[in-house]
Amino acid sequence: MTLLRMDNVAIVVDDLKAAIAFFVELGLELEGETTVEGQGVDRIVALDGVRTDIAMLRTPDGHNRLELTKFQTPPATTVQPNAPVNTRGMGRIMFAVDNIEDVLARLQAHGAELVGEVVRFEDSYRLCYIRGPEGIVIALAEPLS
Repeated sequence: MTLLRMDNVAIVVDDLKAAIAFFVELGLELEGETTVEGQGVDRIVALDGVRTDIAMLRTPDGHNRLELTKFQTPPATTVQPNAPVNTRGMGRIMFAVDNIEDVLARLQAHGAELVGEVVRFEDSYRLCYIRGPEGIVIALAEPLS
């Protein structure tokens, strides 16, 4: 038995439209949106009365996907909004970009905030963490040539 691939990463959000706009501005492509509900969904996620709106986005290379999920019922819960980057659990998603300042400026127009600074990491990358909609933390990595 062999792992075939990582299919997607899912993030639960409250404002689906804002999250879609943010990730489309980053460069992901919206594949589609749908609403899912029913007994099968309830059984998969071990919740009752699930109704969610889902948007699926794809990276430009076509190898990775991001699923944004807005729970209509039951309402989403949170442990700690805007948790620091050292909080246990999924901390961030990293995206490789070709111009970190350009991407940062475009995402700041969508409400993104720089977490720390843009820093040169050895001779490999220029890196930064940003907090986007819903407190989602993403990292931007610009490879150095």
